[in-house]
Amino acid sequence: MSDFLRPEVRAQLWRWREVLLAAIVTTLGLWWALGGVGITVWLGYIIVLIGVGWAVAGFQRVRFAQNGDGPGVVQIRERRLAYFGPLDGGVIDVEDLTKLELDPASYPEPSWILTGVGGQLIAIPINAKGSDGLFDVFAALPGIKTDTVLDVLSRTPNARVTLWSRSKPLLH
Repeated sequence: MSDFLRPEVRAQLWRWREVLLAAIVTTLGLWWALGGVGITVWLGYIIVLIGVGWAVAGFQRVRFAQNGDGPGVVQIRERRLAYFGPLDGGVIDVEDLTKLELDPASYPEPSWILTGVGGQLIAIPINAKGSDGLFDVFAALPGIKTDTVLDVLSRTPNARVTLWSRSKPLLH
């Protein structure tokens, strides 16, 4: 059965799995909303809204995800981000992030540059294994615009771009 689909097709279906599942849920909700009786009509509309929201989030994840063949491994455990690479690495708590940048000129691949409270820098290649989990970390940063992150990632700028920075609290 695994030979039924070519590996490239299987990889594309796996990449778009979240959007495809959301489309199925949305279709089920539409079926209930348009053909149901009583409370199932309202339940169908609620399921349609959930499915559409899920599809939008899934589409953003597809735009963010890279091939995962880059150097190093990213792990995210309990709001702590760790990168283990062949040249460098580091660990940082998500709450300690002060700046997020994209550096297209870093070697060997374009990289996310994460700056911590103490000034430590972690450079994570955009296609490192497990880097697709960074989307949820970045989306949870206060005040970040995920559309801006996705647009910058898709057009690959010529110089380092600051995508988010924590506003510094005033002392007085």
